[in-house]
Formats: sequence, C-alpha cells, structure tokens
Amino acid sequence: MAQDQTQSPEKLASLEDLAQVAETNTPQAPVYVQKLDEHGRAYATGKRKDAVARVWIKPGSGRITINGREFEKYFARPVLRLVLMQPIIAADRADQYDVVATVSGGGLSGQAGAVRHGLSKALTLFEPELRPVLKKGGFLTRDSRVVERKKYGKAKARRSFQFSKR
Repeated sequence: MAQDQTQSPEKLASLEDLAQVAETNTPQAPVYVQKLDEHGRAYATGKRKDAVARVWIKPGSGRITINGREFEKYFARPVLRLVLMQPIIAADRADQYDVVATVSGGGLSGQAGAVRHGLSKALTLFEPELRPVLKKGGFLTRDSRVVERKKYGKAKARRSFQFSKR
C-alpha cells in the first residue's frame, strides 16, 4: 500500500508543467441552453409542500392562466399574487410572457409557491442568461419543508395527550 502512494502517474519537473496540468484539469462551468418544445414554449415543473405545478411559458402579452382561470381570480389574496409574480419582477420581464399553469395538491399557499418555482425554472429554460438573477433571488431552489407526519401514541406529530395523574 505504501508503494501506491509514493508512485505518481507523472512527474512534474517545473512550475510550467504544473500550470499546464492545472489548465487541462480545470472543470468548465456548465453551459445552459434554451430548451423549447415544438410550439415554442418552455416547460417546467414546480413543487412546494404537497402542491405540484406544471408551467408553460411563451412570448406574449403577460397573460397568466392557472387551471383555466385568470390568476387574479384563482389567487384572490394579494400576498399569493405577489409570491407568484416575484420571479417575473426580479427578471424584469413583466408583460412579456404568457404563462399557462396547471396546479394540483396542497393549499393555495403551497400552490402559489409551486407555480413560482415552476415559473422560475421555465424562465431559465427560455432565457438561460436569467439564471444568475433568479438563482440569487432563491427562486430556483425547491423549498423542501413539508408537514411532519403524525406519530403513534401522540395527538399530532409531536403533541402528547394531556397528562392526568388519576
């Protein structure tokens, strides 16, 4: 075993040799390319809690449709609309893309987060140069927090039943 550690595959005689080896072994940054379907749309899936959103974007007038309804009607609360619009505002692409999303599972808050995640991923597929802006804003990271399951012998996930001495 000691012989394997002492023998190196190539001997470096000078600093120039080391520089050449360093140049050939440096990893290249991944190159992101535009991915579109046959209709010219970018597709991505977003997830949050138990909600899953399928999102398609294409160039248009800024219309956002969720499950066949306008997003103002689907997400009645202004906070949820703000969550959904965050990646578009951060990328400065308001009124440039039409968004069609189908979302299922979870509640409205989780669904809004799922659509935001899917929209961010779709924007990076349509315009790869937006990736640093969306990554910095934290829109491409899937929020992995989910509800903890209920345990046996407990009232809820962690809540115990009320103690009674008698």
